[in-house]
This record gives sequence, C-alpha cells and structure tokens, in this order.
Amino acid sequence: MKITRMNTTTLSSRRYNAGIPPVTIDQPGRDCPKCPRLVAFREENRENWPDWHNGPVESFGGDDAALLIVGLAPGLRGANRTSRPFTGDYAGQLLYPTLQKFGFADGDYDESPDDGLNLVGCRITNAVRCVPPQNKPVGAEINACRPFLIDEIAGMPQLRIILALGTVSHGSILRTLGLRAAAYPFSHCAFHTLPDGIVLADSYHCSRYNTNTGRLTEAMFHDVFREIASRVRA
Repeated sequence: MKITRMNTTTLSSRRYNAGIPPVTIDQPGRDCPKCPRLVAFREENRENWPDWHNGPVESFGGDDAALLIVGLAPGLRGANRTSRPFTGDYAGQLLYPTLQKFGFADGDYDESPDDGLNLVGCRITNAVRCVPPQNKPVGAEINACRPFLIDEIAGMPQLRIILALGTVSHGSILRTLGLRAAAYPFSHCAFHTLPDGIVLADSYHCSRYNTNTGRLTEAMFHDVFREIASRVRA
C-alpha cells in the first residue's frame, strides 16, 4: 500500500493532539538485506575494518524535533565507522558547529558518538542508511530505503521543516511525500511550503568537495540555518 505524506501527517498529528505517543520509528536491522550491492560492500568492509560499525546507521536526535535534516548516505570513514550520522568525516566538521551556532545542538563535537553532543529540536537521518561504494547510491537503493524515511516523517508529530542536503535527498523526500519534483525545484537556500504546511528547505551538501570547490561556503550554509531558526522559533 502506498503511504502518502498527507496520510502519515494526519495520523501523526491526530495521535499527538490526542495525547497518544507517536508511532515508534522503525530502523533497519544491522544485517538489513534489502540492497545486494550494499550488503556485499558491508561484508567487505567488515572484513577490512572489523572494529568499525559497518551497518545501517540509525537516525540521531529525538522524534519530537521540529527540524529533520536528511543527508544522502553514511560516509565510509564517517558514520559507517562511528555509527552516528555525519560523525567522523569532513561534512560533520561543518554541520555540527553550525547546529551549535544556531541552537540546534549543545555539548562538544569530538567526532565520536560518545562525545556528549546533543541535538536540540533537531533530528538527522539519511535517504540511504548504508554506506554505498564511492558514496553513490543507485536509484534502486534509494527506493528500497524509502520506507524508513516514510516512517521517520510519520513518527515526528512536531515536524515543521525538513532540510534536504543535496539534490538526491531533495528528490527522495518529495517522492516520499508523494509530490512532483518539478513543482519544487532544488535550489540552495530555497524554502518550499508543501501542501500540508511542512516546509522543505534546500542546501548544497556540506561535503568536502562542495566546500573545496566553493560551491558551498560556511556563510552560505549559515544562511540556510539562520532562516530555519527564524522559522522554527517564529
């Protein structure tokens, strides 16, 4: 059965307004078998680096958050190693200090899941939960992981803004919500109000490539979060 954004939002909001806890957000099991290519890469990584996480990466942050950040997929030496989204790679070095600057995180970020960092009103996940070869998931893998993103959104009753990091995440979110991508074109620092009132925000991904090439600067990234903070706290 196809689950649309309107159905998941309505269910979640009704449960929240009635004082009923939201549906428990499902996470893929450690040996999720959905994507053969990713399973093979996972097993290879487990042989090469047995002390790493090497499994699907769970979301980080509370399900009562108003902001959901959706990245592309775990990095090989980042979340795939440490088990926490954007932790231990260059993207996290930009993302987490930015979250701290705008009040969406507190504590110290030390590139480790036990560094004591906490998210405040924010949750982070990925469109694809397992690390893909060359950091490039294929369409079938994005589709296979979409039920987990559907569950994320349905299980967040206070969700107001979804931030897409990059065009792939942007497209996956729209397909998850049953919306046409052509109606909501990706553009850095764009804010799209969706039919149910949730806002889809866009940013270039905070990857080393984007920052090294100047496609994304720290100031540009801060512009996105400055607007998000303004909207969330209005």
